[in-house]
Amino acid sequence: MRMLIGVMSMALLVGCVSPAMNDARSKSPTRVLSSTKEAPLVAECIKFSWQDESVFGVDASAYINSEKSGHLTVYTRGAESFADLVPQGTGTALSYYAKQPDDSAAMRRLAMLATCL
Repeated sequence: MRMLIGVMSMALLVGCVSPAMNDARSKSPTRVLSSTKEAPLVAECIKFSWQDESVFGVDASAYINSEKSGHLTVYTRGAESFADLVPQGTGTALSYYAKQPDDSAAMRRLAMLATCL
């Protein structure tokens, strides 16, 4: 039962943030980066670093959404910040989006993302 509640909660969360993400994607990303590492490894690293409560406090949340095409998105609650990861040869192309790019939390998330490249 707990598993079902968790799955339903995640489904609702993804449904709520998709319009915000699509709106952000219609504009230029805050930063475009690349990595020589595979997309799933980079995504897990970003997710783990964004969940660091010592840096982000109690709002340290991060989730991964994967698509059948191999594209991955790592995002925070409410899609305040998110990164689209696209496999590119043996590496990964990343587009980082932040609702408020000059916000200190968004800048910390970008810095932590950069450590995963």
